[in-house]
Amino acid sequence: MKDEARIGVDVGGTFTDVVSLCGDGRLLTKKIPSSTDNYAAAVVDGIEELLSEGDIESKSVTQICHGTTVASNAILEGKGAQTGLITTKGFRDVLAIRDMRVPKLYDIGWQKPRPLVERYLRLEVDERVDAAGEVRRRLDAAEVEEVVERLVAENVEAIAICLLNAYANPAHEEIIEDVVRRKAPHVACCRSSAVLPEMKEYERTSTTVINAYLMPLVGRYLSHMQEDLRKRGLSAPLTLMQSSGGLIGVESAARMPMHIIESGPAGGVIGVHAFAQALGISDAISFDMGGTTAKTSMIENGELARSPDIQVGGEILIGSRLLTGAGYLLKVPAVDLAEVGAGGGSIVAIDAGGAIRVGPRSAGASPGPACYDTGGEDPTVTDANLILGYINPAYLVGGDLKLNSDKARSVFTESIAEPLGMELERAAHGVYRIAVATMTRAIRAVSTERGRDPKRCTLFAFGGNGPVFAAQVAATLGIRRILIPPSPGVFSAIGFLYADMEHHLSRTMSSLIDEVDLSGVIGAWEDLIREGKERLAADGFDVDAMTLKRSATMRYVGQTFELPVSLPDRSLDADAMSKLGEVFASEHERTYGHRAEPGHPVEIVTIRVLARGHRERKDPANLTTARSETTPTEASRSAYFGGDQGWVETPIIRRSDLKGGRTGPCIVEEYDATCVIPPGVRADLDPMGNILMELL
Repeated sequence: MKDEARIGVDVGGTFTDVVSLCGDGRLLTKKIPSSTDNYAAAVVDGIEELLSEGDIESKSVTQICHGTTVASNAILEGKGAQTGLITTKGFRDVLAIRDMRVPKLYDIGWQKPRPLVERYLRLEVDERVDAAGEVRRRLDAAEVEEVVERLVAENVEAIAICLLNAYANPAHEEIIEDVVRRKAPHVACCRSSAVLPEMKEYERTSTTVINAYLMPLVGRYLSHMQEDLRKRGLSAPLTLMQSSGGLIGVESAARMPMHIIESGPAGGVIGVHAFAQALGISDAISFDMGGTTAKTSMIENGELARSPDIQVGGEILIGSRLLTGAGYLLKVPAVDLAEVGAGGGSIVAIDAGGAIRVGPRSAGASPGPACYDTGGEDPTVTDANLILGYINPAYLVGGDLKLNSDKARSVFTESIAEPLGMELERAAHGVYRIAVATMTRAIRAVSTERGRDPKRCTLFAFGGNGPVFAAQVAATLGIRRILIPPSPGVFSAIGFLYADMEHHLSRTMSSLIDEVDLSGVIGAWEDLIREGKERLAADGFDVDAMTLKRSATMRYVGQTFELPVSLPDRSLDADAMSKLGEVFASEHERTYGHRAEPGHPVEIVTIRVLARGHRERKDPANLTTARSETTPTEASRSAYFGGDQGWVETPIIRRSDLKGGRTGPCIVEEYDATCVIPPGVRADLDPMGNILMELL
């Protein structure tokens, strides 16, 4: 319908981005400061302002897709619910023992994060179920009543239930859940056999606890947001972006908030995937630099890179996936991202060794960079960009946010340039180059370190700061082709509108390939497929709009960790199962560079189903941005491009001025972002309106 509109909202640490995709292909955009004391306020206000500017009626909105930081912030700040844990006798300290992995191999001073559940709130019940699901020691009903009463007396807001081998037989967990519902209906409750019915005690316990820890907070957040939206006349369904890159309904998100922890970063990757498909690009690197962090991911052969788990609440890691353990383990599917604390708001400081350090601390939206003149006194990357002449102090966010150049220069001089005995512009450019080096390391983490060559990829750069740094990042990596999509500063929110509804289902089925019970495995997969169809039907999808994809995690016997392997769409039979071993061996060699000797036994560990519901989406080639271009406030300004070129008088242009191509230096100023095209870089517009830079 021409008058219909779908809304995408991305809440970042500095700005909240709102976009509306109308039925006629118009794309409306709005960028406002995040309301850090109440993130929902900026969401609702931003939607209302955008609809008013676009003359769109509230009743025309058919869907609101939202990416939120409320879950991740709750863990980072320790502001989740007071949570209790009920577990099997002898397993009280699984959360504290963890998996014995550390993020820094030789750092004897590193301390693991404090468990989300205090020890006095981790209570045991004397029961035992074996790995085959046989009950060896029955649960004592009286003991369960006593344990639940003790936790309720401690005023817990949530209870996580995780018993040994409950993935094989959930009966005891279900009994405990019934007692909690009866004795404490006001307490949020979840059990591991519903949250993650898979083997491995630490992973299952940690994931269940994180889910319980977030349930009250996320439930309140979503409830209040829905109420505020209804008050503004917006009754469209609210969907949440998952860490996996798929959407989930608000009721499912409130019940399983563990799936929305990394929702924002996933949106940009989904947008890159959609644009790459429309352009016929099979290999791409997503580079998203905002106000707080820079995030990168890889698309290879047209497929997203996904991870089976993520670390939450630890320091930012960009190295090998083998060096994990900094945060709380969350075993949920996620877009595979490398993230660094290098955004526009990243604070610049001089470390004890006298070297410049960029991030990971951020000035955020409040107090913000020094140049915002809203209380921030620390120099940031944005201040450096302003000093270098890359951004216009009068035109950030279309002129809605004025910058104080004098304060930026004063703070940078006092804190960085003078202590180092450097000229101001050289110090600022040094910060720029350090930020580039940091972001380059992140891109290498998802490409070179995993056996992929970034030189054959197109770099998609977006976010408020991505286009400022894209050319230098690409040059450092040897990438020749850069693409800046329209409305790059709100591109993650645009990506939400190209996501499908997704449900991820799994079940442990541990068995050697050669000894697998074929009928049992096929039956289990059929059960998961049936459940996936039921969930999608509840979301309003017809069978024709559903796809269900089977996969399995497998390993060589003796290994601790598994690899995901996709299954063919055809019916499973003995021949297909026998070939799985070879498929796994090929994936193992592709990932790690080697495979076991022929005949080495292979084990299937977990079976999975991805249930996806598809809605009709606008082809990216048919989008038209409704925010008209404005004439730059100045024809040119002096910009600093390093010691070789120094200060260069640089034309300030509109995106449309690139049509037909031109060679830098020039700076493209837009409502939501600034694109820096350095000297010697060729830039043009492609038929979709993307800026296409070619490094000469």
